[in-house]
Amino acid sequence: MVPLAPNPVKVMLYMAEREAMGVSFGIEHIVINTHKGLHKTPEHLARNPFGALPVLELADGVYIRESRAIIDYLEDAFADKPLFSKDLTQRAQQRDMERICDVRLAEYLGVWVHVYNSPIGLPPDPERAEALHERMLPAFTFLNDVLADGRDFVCGDAPSPADCTLQAFLNFMRFTGENLIAPYPHLTRWDDSYRSRPVIAAIIQP
Repeated sequence: MVPLAPNPVKVMLYMAEREAMGVSFGIEHIVINTHKGLHKTPEHLARNPFGALPVLELADGVYIRESRAIIDYLEDAFADKPLFSKDLTQRAQQRDMERICDVRLAEYLGVWVHVYNSPIGLPPDPERAEALHERMLPAFTFLNDVLADGRDFVCGDAPSPADCTLQAFLNFMRFTGENLIAPYPHLTRWDDSYRSRPVIAAIIQP
């Protein structure tokens, strides 16, 4: 794992939600300092040749290298008290919302952070940042509308992986000092409420 980076944080939030429900994973967390280039060492590249994080190493030496695949594995391997609903339709809706948070927002937001105020020192690119911001507007509007009914979580009354994905990338956004969700009151309310929960506040920045 690596603090702040959104994909590792997504998995950490997911695990925290399940652990708060009483699930015990027994998984050791190892921090890889990307600022020191430790994700490019031969040792880590043997785990993930892309030099990316997170990586889940199984007891038999198998590696799972993508955050959503890690979440899916943990849902199946520790089936008691899952975050995804056991109801087929509800589970499809939860997966739909998670993918909307990821591909309609997070993919752009993650790049936007690096071209606006990169945590690893990449040069700013204001023109590209503005173009990426424009690409995010439909997702911000959609999520704000979904949350307008006052629900506590993206998919209703209980947390789901959609909350983990959305919060991980909004947490990454806050590193820049810019608040892109300020014009969206319902999304802002959800953000403040979700990250104020003790189980979440222990992981993300205030």
